[in-house]
Order: sequence, then C-alpha cells, then structure tokens
Amino acid sequence: MSINHQKCNHSSTKSSLQSSSIHASAYICPMHPQVRQDAEGECPICGMALEPEIASSDIKDSQELTDLRKRFWVGFALCLPIVFLEMSGHFIDISYFTSHSVNLYTQFILSIFIIFWSGHPFFIKGYKAFLNKSPNMFSLVSIGTMSTFLYSACVVLFPSIFPDSFKDIYGTIPVYFESASVIIVLVLLGQILELKAREHTGGAIKSLLNLSPKNTTVVTKNGDKEVLVENITVGDFLRIRPGEKIPVDGIVADGSTYIDESMITGEPIPISKQEHDFVIGGTINTTGSIIMKATKIGSDTMLSNIIKMVLNAQRSRGKIQSLVDTVSKWFVPIVILTSLLSFVFWVIFASEYNFSYGLIAAVSVLIIACPCALGLATPMSLIVGIGKGAKNGILVKDAESLEVLEKVNTIILDKTGTLTEGKPKIKNISSTIPGFSKDDLLQLAASLEKKSEHPLALAIISAAKERKIKLLPTADFQSITGKGVVGKINNEKIYLGSQKLMDEMHLSYMAYLSEINKMRSSGATVIFLSDKQSILGFISIQDPLKDSSLFAIKQLKKMNMNVVMLTGDNTITAKAVAKKLGIENYVANAQPQEKVKVVLEYQKKQHVVAMIGDGINDAPALSTANIGIAMGSGTDVAIENAGITLLRGNLKKVSSAIILSRAVMQNIRENLFLAFIYNICGIPIAAGILYPFFGILLSPIFAAAAMSLSSISVIGNALRLNLKKII
Repeated sequence: MSINHQKCNHSSTKSSLQSSSIHASAYICPMHPQVRQDAEGECPICGMALEPEIASSDIKDSQELTDLRKRFWVGFALCLPIVFLEMSGHFIDISYFTSHSVNLYTQFILSIFIIFWSGHPFFIKGYKAFLNKSPNMFSLVSIGTMSTFLYSACVVLFPSIFPDSFKDIYGTIPVYFESASVIIVLVLLGQILELKAREHTGGAIKSLLNLSPKNTTVVTKNGDKEVLVENITVGDFLRIRPGEKIPVDGIVADGSTYIDESMITGEPIPISKQEHDFVIGGTINTTGSIIMKATKIGSDTMLSNIIKMVLNAQRSRGKIQSLVDTVSKWFVPIVILTSLLSFVFWVIFASEYNFSYGLIAAVSVLIIACPCALGLATPMSLIVGIGKGAKNGILVKDAESLEVLEKVNTIILDKTGTLTEGKPKIKNISSTIPGFSKDDLLQLAASLEKKSEHPLALAIISAAKERKIKLLPTADFQSITGKGVVGKINNEKIYLGSQKLMDEMHLSYMAYLSEINKMRSSGATVIFLSDKQSILGFISIQDPLKDSSLFAIKQLKKMNMNVVMLTGDNTITAKAVAKKLGIENYVANAQPQEKVKVVLEYQKKQHVVAMIGDGINDAPALSTANIGIAMGSGTDVAIENAGITLLRGNLKKVSSAIILSRAVMQNIRENLFLAFIYNICGIPIAAGILYPFFGILLSPIFAAAAMSLSSISVIGNALRLNLKKII
C-alpha cells in the first residue's frame, strides 16, 4: 500500500498532552476534591498537602515528604537526650553528672527546637484550621503539645507560681518536655509513613502514565526520523516495530500484526490488527512491523481519557463519605470538650497529683483521638479499588457508582453489541419481485444505509463492497429511530427497516412469513426493503454471540442476579438468542423509550437495576437505571451516560465489576470500623477510666504512637484490595 507522506511540522504544532501541562498548576486535595487552588499548599479542611490535578509519572518524593523527613531526623536526634534526661532518673542517680536545674534547662532548650522547628508544619496547619472553622487532627496535636510544652516551660522559668500541691514526693514539679517532643517526632513519623503509603495507592495511575513511550519513529519523505511522542501531530505516519509500544491512538495504514492490549483492556490474548483497524496508544506491538496513522494525540487518546476518568473517580465522593464528613465535622469539637472535662474531673476528684494527672489525661485524649484514620477510611479504599479496576479494564466513573453497583440485583442487557459481537454479516437475500435480482436489492439497501452507522447498516455496506456493487445517489435521507431508514433513489422513496415499519405502512408480508420466521428461529434479524406500494424483498443478518456471553450470564446467575435481555428484534429472534444463553426474561421489539419503560417497571418493584448497553439507543435507559454499564467498544454517548465502562466490551467483566464494588464497599466498612472502634476504646482509656481499677494512666507518648498506627492500619487494610481476585 502506498502512503502519502506528510511534512512533519513538529516545532510549530505540539500535542494536546503537552498543552495540557499548562493546567498542571491546578492543585487539589485528595480527600476533599472541592478544595482547588492554583498553587501548592495545604487543604484548609484536613491540612493535607494539595496534589497536582493532572497526574505525573514522576516517582520522586514529594516536597512535603522530603521536608518532613528532615524535620523528623532533627527532632529524633534532639529527642534522645531529652528522653534520657527525663527517664534515666527513674533508674539511676544522675545528680553526679548534672544538677536538677541544668537537667530541666537542657530539656527546655532542646524541646524548643523540636516544638517550634520540627513541629512547625503542624502548628501552622492547626492554626489555619481554626481560622477556617474546620478543626482537624493538626488542631488536636497543636493544642496538646503546645499546652504540655507551655506548662513545662512555666515550671522551669517560674517555679514559684505553682502551689506545693503540684510537687511530687521528691519535692519537684514534674515537667513533660519528653512527652511533647516524642509526640511531635511520632506524629512526623506517622505522616511520613502515611505519605509513602498514599504514594503506593497511586500505583495504578503511575503504571498507566508509564505505558506511553517517550520516543517513536515518524515516516517522512526523507526517511524515518525519531521524535519525541509529544511532538507527534495528527496525520503523521509512524513506524511501529515488533516489541515497540504504540505511542498514540490511530489506524493501521500498512501491514498486519497482533497487538497486546492487556494493559488497557485486561484481555490477555493479543488482538489481530489489519489495515484500517484501530490501535490504542500504550499497547504493545507483538509480531509484525506496521505503519500507523496518528488520529488522536495527547489528551485526546484513550489512555489519557482513562487516566482522567480514574483520577476523577478516585477523587469523587459517595454518600458514605458525606456521612463521614458530617461525623468528622462534630468529632473534633467533641474531642476538645472531652479533653477539658477529663482535665476538670482529675483536678476536682483526684486526691494527689491532680493537676499533673489531669494534664496528662487531657493531652492524651487530644492526641489519641486525631481523626486522621476516619478521614482516610473511605478515600484510601476508593483509590486502591478504582485503580485495581482500571488495571483490569473496568473504568469507574465515580464513587457513587461503586456504592450502587454493590446493591444491584437485576441486570438488563441490550442484545446487539452487548451479547453479540456487533459485527453482523448478511446470511440471506430474498427478492419478492420477478426480475429484481439479489444484487439489485442489495444495491438499493446499501445506497440507503451508506449514511447510517448502525451495525446492521455496516453489514449491508460491507456485503455490497465485497460484491463490488456501485451505490446509487440518495436524497432526503431520514433515520426513523428503532425502525429503519428512508430516502429517495431515482426520485422514488425507498424504505428499509423492521417489520414494525412495514406494519405502519400497511404493507403485507404474510406470503413470506414462514420463510422469515425460519430465519428468525436461528437467531437472525430480518429487515425489509419496500417502496410505498409493496415489499421488494428482505435481508437476513446474523450477529454472532460473543464467546464471553454464555459464561457471563452463568456467572451473573450464580450471583443471584435477575437477568433480562432487551432487543429491538422481533419475538422469534429474541427467543432464539435468549434460549441459547439461558435467559428466561426478555423483551422483544424494544424501542429506546420502551427500554426506559422496562427499567422503570423493575425499579417500581424495588429492584436495583444495572443497564448494560453500547448504542445511542441505549443511552436513555443507561441514564434511567440505578447504574449504567457501557461497553468500551460502544458509542461515546453510551459511555458518557454510564457509571461503569467495560473496555473491549467483555461481558465477563460485569461480574468482575460487581465483585470489585462489593470488595471496595466492604473494605470501606472495615476501615470505618477500625477508625471508630479505635476512638471508642482509646478516648476513655486516655481520659483515665482504667486508673481507678488498674492504676493505668495512658502516657501521651503511647497515645501518639497509637494515633499514628491507627492511620497506618486503615491504609494497610485498603492496600489489601490489591490482593482481591476479581476475575
């Protein structure tokens, strides 16, 4: 095949991927996506560092992580001598080495650096949170550590202001520099571990971003030229050798090969590609050498759209997250009140060390009740689960789609393109007019259908091309939704469509009904060709079932799903297809509005309905259903109206998507249980409820360690989703 080479104007025209980087300055909170700004910073609600809205494949540590590491190691180094000076007195007599006064001043000076330098980010975030009337975990850490530090500083600088009741059995007033310092260091460690864990949850996005190669070969008049992928323009011809990645979306212009699309669709078997076949950017050419023509570049490619869809889904918020947000809004004020009440209770009712024990209890309550685990519970599960779905060819539109899919008990499927290949072929052509040949009939039908994109139309046009039939000019073309098409050929109106269209025109086909029904009983679709007066003939078209359809239906039935098939075909054809697949419930002759009506009828019976389709005529039903599932091989309109998209249109992935939704929602519930049970048990213990019975009063240091571990346990539980088998 000859290829018309184009001059590559790489310097003047850049890909839309490169231009999309202009918007990379937009930053968004991973936990509160409604928070957006043009520069880096912290979320005013949770205090978390904002992330670039457009993902990057750069795997370097974030600036925040690098900064926290420095503060942690400095704080850790300074914290060791403070802990030694405070705790060693319980084991050895250090008065031979240093006086009590020097000991206190040394702790005081070292803790200043830890509190005001290592802990500086927490105090800034906590202060901003109060200004924004959204107190968060940093608010609690700030209040707890600062109150402990200031109290201890007053003991060192102004010991005379304290009454004798504050003194211990040794005649000294206890200080808590080690508690404040260790809390800061432990919270820093927890934040570092949390940031590293969050980076791992973004692995799905990074793996998708890394699919596209950096360079490729452009075919020019002067020979092959290697260029950066970002410099490819639409219309460029690219040479793809065996083992190389497809750089952008396009069509095969020359050659044939097998393409491994598993990284995009989750399908393990390489797909055969011939001339004019579509190829996806990021997939791998396995065998033959081909030349492809770039049709979509940058942010217009399927890979870029998948990444956008996954990112938007991971940042979306479902109903369960709204409930958590409501609880979190009241959680921090309640914790602060509980802390104050604990302090007051100890001061009033404790017989000795009342102030000291009251301070310890109040600080411990503030530290142990940090709501970080609660805030992470839902988003972490969504990020991991949605990323896992993307790796397996299941694209989730938003969090609510997963919530709804978990509850689905009725699956309604369109037939053509969903249960069938969507690549029908003509099986038989019958003329009813003497002297009117099969080719004459096919010529009229193909001439009408050349302006249609319906799968049946493509089958007719392909058959005409194979027979090298010349198409006739068509005027006044009109598509009659769900029924057929009409147009003028040689100044005569010709109709092509379903039996319903013939009925509306009051044209009789009874003489041919036996032959027609025989074709339909094998699962074929029969369409009629007529003029205004009579039927000219009919064409039977067979659309083979997908290999995955029978297995998929069996899987859905095992999951106790009520499966319903909808089709615009007549009852005989619908029954034949339903019987082959083992589907008991089906609706034939279903027009777009009737598909919506079927969905509504099941919803009225309290069914939670998932509608699966791929065509424009499925879009209304997809929107009406509780959750729409679109075939990735279908139309853009269908995909836009669906909450779940199955790449490659593999129906087996429906059960996988349901398993994924159930796993994610169960994981969210587990995380919320961990977060709530931790606080329900931790806060009373921190307040001192065990002291009257066992003499146990929780140290703020242990409270800080437990607080960090609670967040890590939630993240660790979310990461377990990567081990879940969904296929």
